Amino acid sequence: MLTVMSLPEFRLEAYFGVWEFKVRHHLTASDAQTLSLSELLEMADGADRERWESLRLSYIPTEGTPELRSAIVQTYDHIEPDDVLCFAGAEEGLYCAMHALLGRSDHAVVLTPNYQSVESVPRSICEVSGVALQPENEWNLDIEDVRAALRPNTKLVAINFPNNPTGKIIAHDAFAALIELCAERGIYLLSDEVHRGLERDPAKRLPQAVDRYDRALSLNVVSKAYGLPGLRVGWIACRDHGVLERMRELKHYLSICNAAPSEALATIALNGRERILARNRDLAAENLRKLGAFFARHADRFEWYEPEGSCIAYPRYLGTEGVETFCARLVEEAGVLLVPASMFRSDLLPGPQDRFRIGYGRRGMEEALAAFDAFLSSAVRGWPMNVKANRSEPAPSSK
Repeated sequence: MLTVMSLPEFRLEAYFGVWEFKVRHHLTASDAQTLSLSELLEMADGADRERWESLRLSYIPTEGTPELRSAIVQTYDHIEPDDVLCFAGAEEGLYCAMHALLGRSDHAVVLTPNYQSVESVPRSICEVSGVALQPENEWNLDIEDVRAALRPNTKLVAINFPNNPTGKIIAHDAFAALIELCAERGIYLLSDEVHRGLERDPAKRLPQAVDRYDRALSLNVVSKAYGLPGLRVGWIACRDHGVLERMRELKHYLSICNAAPSEALATIALNGRERILARNRDLAAENLRKLGAFFARHADRFEWYEPEGSCIAYPRYLGTEGVETFCARLVEEAGVLLVPASMFRSDLLPGPQDRFRIGYGRRGMEEALAAFDAFLSSAVRGWPMNVKANRSEPAPSSK
């Protein structure tokens, strides 16, 4: 097994390290609007508030406090507290899951485009194949592509819906077919569900994989849909206790346990989840309407794709100078941060190079779009720039 030192630079996080806390308009965040501490504490019932007020700043159980795991269980249909292991954010959970499940002789399948660690971590352990979500197929998952990618030694398939960066949600029958395919071969399914709860249409909300399959691992966190990344609390729900124990052993070398205040606050958030998620869905829906109007005004420069879930989208840039140059100028000259396609580049498959991620889960959308508008209309910068002659031309294939 290779060490963490064999991992490549995390392109997206390095990019954020340069810009995230310097720019005026962070228009590419993948998390929903956060709460202040006082706002969150206002949601606490008597028992949660009393636990918070009397909290001692001591170690807590590696698996998570009983109160937090009980609150997590309420968000699923068929799991118990012993099926839950908490982590310091989703990233630690993903890292532990990959190392608990995979060895040098194994094979894994991941989707592209993706959040880089979903690909980089398993590639540091074993052979990995990619399955592309294609823009010309509206980012749908083709189950036959997954089937074709499987090998006799395939141990794991990793998915992410609602997807980062596209905001895509696959159909319920495709999700069921994927679980059936994994079950036929005894393959583990790691399902990243961190944006679940932010679907535009509740009918499209997928079941959580662990509720449908006994070899599934459902990854979640309070950072994204709940808008509480500062708590750094995530978890994996899994009914295979052997896998949970291997992840627990790995966690002993990492965070050991979460911070007690963070788990207490995450418990309050999960117990008040309906209120928080409803607020974040309403804000995302309002911002999505504003984004739709913005891109309609600039249809000569952008090809807009309306996402089905999450609080992020992946539009196409039509300018001839390319999306990388465009995003660099936008942040340097107008203080508006977007994430260009290179940050979602896969080392497994070629993919579209004319896309960028834009976020719509936070307040301040009007100011950010006004700055964006002003940049696009500025004659000083030589706008309008040339655009591709045929804007219906398909993006480069991901195959």
